[in-house]
Amino acid sequence: MNQLTNIFKLLSDETRLRMMVLLYQEELCVCELSGVLEVPQPRVSKNLSKLRDMNLVADNRKEKFVFYKLKDDNQLLMETLQSISDKLDTYPQLVKDRQRLGLKEEILNNCCIDCD
Repeated sequence: MNQLTNIFKLLSDETRLRMMVLLYQEELCVCELSGVLEVPQPRVSKNLSKLRDMNLVADNRKEKFVFYKLKDDNQLLMETLQSISDKLDTYPQLVKDRQRLGLKEEILNNCCIDCD
């Protein structure tokens, strides 16, 4: 029962819910998530830390970046996110996030200006 309650606590936070819907669609780095969601990078990192602590995301280092993706072994979470994704058009903020996801390369390039 604890796992069930914890999943819904995570989903009750708008930023985390939006992040998880995006990560359900594809692997993203902190920079991309921050840019797509238009929220500060520290907030994204803090929320990713919570997801990592609950073993819901996996990370993968690629060059200078750490990319995150949802682990697919939590059936309840996957089914919930699938249900949300199936009706995405009924959630204007999630539609906006999906549209902004198309800007992820530009966002990543802008994030990388000071990387070298």
